[in-house]
Amino acid sequence: MTFSIVARCPKTLALGVAVSTAVPAVGSVVPHVEVGVGAIATQAQTNVFYGIEGLKLLREGLSPQAALETMLQKDIDREKRQVMIIDAQGRTAAFTGKENVEWNGHIVGKNCVAAGNMLVGSRVIKAMVETFEATKGRLSERLLKALEAGQEAGGDKRGRMSAALLVAGKHWKSETRPFLDLRVDVHHDPVSELRRIYTVSRGYFQVSE
Repeated sequence: MTFSIVARCPKTLALGVAVSTAVPAVGSVVPHVEVGVGAIATQAQTNVFYGIEGLKLLREGLSPQAALETMLQKDIDREKRQVMIIDAQGRTAAFTGKENVEWNGHIVGKNCVAAGNMLVGSRVIKAMVETFEATKGRLSERLLKALEAGQEAGGDKRGRMSAALLVAGKHWKSETRPFLDLRVDVHHDPVSELRRIYTVSRGYFQVSE
């Protein structure tokens, strides 16, 4: 019921997730990011365990693939899940369970992974990866443009309601606020609203990534 992208900037090592869906408050459950560790998106029949435990396993030194396999082995409902991971080194892992609603799937790109379920088609995540790879500049901007491309390609086939952007990095101007966490919980055009909030926030929070 969601389309999202996890990504990393190889220059600043910032990590982030951008996501949108047709149910409320996607930002409270799907995106998980930790500075210097990794970024994870857990969706479809969302289980926040994949974000919380996944970051813990990455922190302990497991690769994204090993961390993902460890969590899937413990989950009897794994075929209902969709999970993407990228770590601080740029290594990736992704899983789309067999019981996800069509269209569903994931694509691994350069320093990113995009995935979705219950979409209008594969063109949604293809557009996201292509846009992310073609866009220059700060990671937050690249993620937001990728999300906009996914929406323009059709997005969630049920409609629109919420969106979120979560980015963390060590090179922010504010040492006490090393992340950007923006959310649109209920809106008729959440991705566009997220862009508006992001534009305003850049002035207040000195967004550098």
